[in-house]
Amino acid sequence: MPGPLQISGSVSVPEAELRWRFSRSSGPGGQGVNTTDSRVELSFDLAATESISPFLKARAAERLAPRLVNGVITIAASEFRSQLRNREAAEMRLAQLLREAIAPPPKKRRPTKPSRGAVERRITAKKQRSDLKRLRRGDH
Repeated sequence: MPGPLQISGSVSVPEAELRWRFSRSSGPGGQGVNTTDSRVELSFDLAATESISPFLKARAAERLAPRLVNGVITIAASEFRSQLRNREAAEMRLAQLLREAIAPPPKKRRPTKPSRGAVERRITAKKQRSDLKRLRRGDH
């Protein structure tokens, strides 16, 4: 877990740019829930980071705009009883979120036409179905 957070092959976030906060988790868990700070909040200042190129940073900021507060993205994890597992979950979620945000946009779909053979097969099948129904009606 210590060390830079690997986003993609060429992009990683140094540990110094990640801010952690710990608090008590809500919900069931017996006496342990009242004493351990197992809930984790991981914050990453996307606007101020130097580890992501300006181009990728702009793309990520545009895609993550609804989740950003003053350029900072925050991930909360409290699904596990252990603080360590919640830290790992928060790191994985942040990495996945940033990976999707900096990914290149999908290629434009090129519209295609059905082949002549496909059109002919469709029309032939329709004619056969039509003939079958006409024969059933009895008014040949």
